[in-house]
Amino acid sequence: MTRTRILLGSGVAALALIATGCSAGDDAGGPVELTFWHGYTEADGDVLEGIVDDFNASQDDITITTEVKTWASIDDSLLTALSAGEGPDIVAMPAERLPVYADKGAFQELDDFYASDTSNTANLVEGAVSMTEVDGAKYGVPTGFVPLAVYYNTALFETAGVTAAPTTWDEWVATSQQLTVDENGDGTPEQYGTVLPDHATVANGLWPSLFYGNGGNIVEDGQAVIDSPENAETLEFWRNAIVDEQISPTGVDGIGADELFSAGKAAMTVGGPWMASIADENGIAYEIAPIPAGPVEQAASAIGVTMSVTADTSNDEQAAAEQFFSFFLNDENAAAWSLGSGWPPLRTDVPAEAVNSNPVVASLTEIADLGRPLLPGVVNSVDVLAAVDELTQRAVAGDDIAGLLAEAQEAVQNAL
Repeated sequence: MTRTRILLGSGVAALALIATGCSAGDDAGGPVELTFWHGYTEADGDVLEGIVDDFNASQDDITITTEVKTWASIDDSLLTALSAGEGPDIVAMPAERLPVYADKGAFQELDDFYASDTSNTANLVEGAVSMTEVDGAKYGVPTGFVPLAVYYNTALFETAGVTAAPTTWDEWVATSQQLTVDENGDGTPEQYGTVLPDHATVANGLWPSLFYGNGGNIVEDGQAVIDSPENAETLEFWRNAIVDEQISPTGVDGIGADELFSAGKAAMTVGGPWMASIADENGIAYEIAPIPAGPVEQAASAIGVTMSVTADTSNDEQAAAEQFFSFFLNDENAAAWSLGSGWPPLRTDVPAEAVNSNPVVASLTEIADLGRPLLPGVVNSVDVLAAVDELTQRAVAGDDIAGLLAEAQEAVQNAL
């Protein structure tokens, strides 16, 4: 049986065909044995482990063993492990990293799996599927897809007399002004109406969401489009709101934003499903609302996670992995995973009543269609996002926006 392994040389991953013997399962006439790396460590991890256990118990031909690692550890060690023949058969990772590994030949194509009537992929959320595509081919199956949303402190809203979450940019700024409190008049608010980090933002998606709202983007059809009049207007609007109107502190990153919200020092923040747990742990009563609509449209960058079959698998092992994917996406598990993970259902045909028992899931499901995948299919997403980070941080700090956009355009195009 021929197996494909990743070989690293001169810093570049390449594939080579190495003839090996049959798998242990084949030799012994026993089940096909698969190893699954993932980074789900909270309640979502318990639910995933339960689905894997149920799959193992549902048949006698395949046994999956999970290994829980941090997402960073998976990213750091995957290629090295595959090159040594010690990598996983299935691996989950943040969706923006999938193109990196697919481009290096680390993942099997799954187009035939998606074409199968038994794959349970026919009704997957379109944006979630697009996260798995590189050069028109699918290299993974989504395990999560959720748009960023506004989480707001209902107690602070009530104290300020605010009765509803903002729905437009202008309302967002006006509401934030109403919620900002500078008790001693020293120019530094003790409480901010909102917190909009200017770098290292949550899932790198805050500023792309704002760009979308005014008709802008970062990459289209493989070309940089970040230097646009629309993005210039967006940066100017939000710099004025953050700096001049003081609705948000400056120089804050995503972690700092979470800390301000959890301390009750920011009435609104932008985040993902984990913000519900952060709020609960800190005794913050909250509600969830979509990111307000910009002048052109209402859209939000979506956080995604995918799982893939590594190239170091035999045909039988890939078929076994695909059987697990079908099981993961079936009617019962699609709902159970959504409820347990706190993310909206991956399938559009999961009825609302199947997930309404979890209010966070119910709220996020209502706004799921606003989600847009971040940089789908872009292999060098790291350098692209680094350029966006530098752009937004320096823009909020007061640097010339036109010059910054020209620099970002060059950096993003070079990365592509």
